[in-house]
Amino acid sequence: MKLKNMSREELEMLSYAEIASLILTENKKKMKIAEVFKKICDLLGLSNAEYENGISEFFEIVSTNKLFTVLPGGFCDLKVRHKTKVVVDDEDEEGLVEEESEDEEIESDEENEEIFYDDSAEDDDVCDDDELQDFVIIDEDEANS
Repeated sequence: MKLKNMSREELEMLSYAEIASLILTENKKKMKIAEVFKKICDLLGLSNAEYENGISEFFEIVSTNKLFTVLPGGFCDLKVRHKTKVVVDDEDEEGLVEEESEDEEIESDEENEEIFYDDSAEDDDVCDDDELQDFVIIDEDEANS
């Protein structure tokens, strides 16, 4: 259904996310988040004060709703128009590689240096043979009888 064919009463029955989805669908391209919310306010007849009070809530909706993706520069778009890029590295145990900035790499190295490994065998959870002396293994047949 086209927005221009909808009455104000019909629009008021929709959530901000639903109206934003219709706006982005009709526009067929990414838009500034503030511009999308301004169109919503215009369609619903909301004042500038209501726009200013609601823009942060709308940004949260766009950021958390799975229909949308937030793009650099304050833009948003429908998530179905964008693909997630996954990089697979054969050498990586996890299979997925996350890009890190140089600062993050340095912090990670510093964190690893602070880890202390205790190579002493005193506290190992290995049992002595004396502890296993009274341990008995029975078959299922013996347990059921």
